[in-house]
Amino acid sequence: MSDADLVTEVAGLYYINRLTQDDLAKQFGTSRSTISRLLKQAHDSGIVEIQVRARPDRARRIEQELQTRFGLSRLLCAIDLFDPVNRRLNVASLVAGYLDKVLVDGTTVAVGMGRNVSAITEGPGLPLPRDVLFVSAIGGSVQSGEMVNADHIARRLAARFRGRSETLYAPAIVEDETLRLALLRNDNVRRTLDRGRGASIALMGVGDMTEDSNMIRMGWLSPREVARAQATGTVGDILGNDFIDIQGRPSRTIVAGRVVGLTLKDLEAIEDVVVVASENTKVGILLGVLRTGVVDTLATTLSNAQGVLDLDDATRGDR
Repeated sequence: MSDADLVTEVAGLYYINRLTQDDLAKQFGTSRSTISRLLKQAHDSGIVEIQVRARPDRARRIEQELQTRFGLSRLLCAIDLFDPVNRRLNVASLVAGYLDKVLVDGTTVAVGMGRNVSAITEGPGLPLPRDVLFVSAIGGSVQSGEMVNADHIARRLAARFRGRSETLYAPAIVEDETLRLALLRNDNVRRTLDRGRGASIALMGVGDMTEDSNMIRMGWLSPREVARAQATGTVGDILGNDFIDIQGRPSRTIVAGRVVGLTLKDLEAIEDVVVVASENTKVGILLGVLRTGVVDTLATTLSNAQGVLDLDDATRGDR
């Protein structure tokens, strides 16, 4: 029996057949510490993947309400963890598990930018190889760092599923709309964006208007510009391109017309738009994006999902 087969068998007997570590040590003629090491190896190698979900009864009630109000197809609901990194990884692991189930040969996935989308690549597991194309849905930015650029995320997703990736060879933001329009006429840029528009799944992050937002960290908006945008009712952005208010209506900012990437209108044509958000500061932008009707799958925490419903109740009369 190979080492991998042994690890798999021990993990199966422990997690599925419910044998104790002492039982396994006797069965395999080894020590309890060796069994513990094999079980850890099963976790580290992705043979065993543990996901902690929110209470199914409560999550299902919230999902049904989101479906009724916003036409949502599904809610991937994670428990609330105090540490923001672990919370982000927990939400992202649900998305990774969802992709493991739905991706088939020939699928094209449009990939957005940001920490939440990037975290999808970090979860445990060894998915079966699939002929899937991951396409950058927005250009790159030096300020954001490679880990959250759409290109690098697409490459890591392709490595995870042993598929392919395609880079959008353009900056994420340019000086003015004239330059953006010129780039959109470039054959390479147009071809990649057309592939993104033809995707059947889109993985998107949303940005809020806090000081920790991508917009400020990447230098796209100054704190003063964020405050000005907030004063006009802007709650955030989707894909760095479309800024909206809490009703899901367009809201212009200083970056309007300067972003090279897919737009909210492009996302409307994609069958499954997956929005991923773990931060508890993003309830407002989540509500705004849900009100656009573009979101099919929402991946977030239980408190965020409930917060969206509560905020919808509080602001419904403002429409």
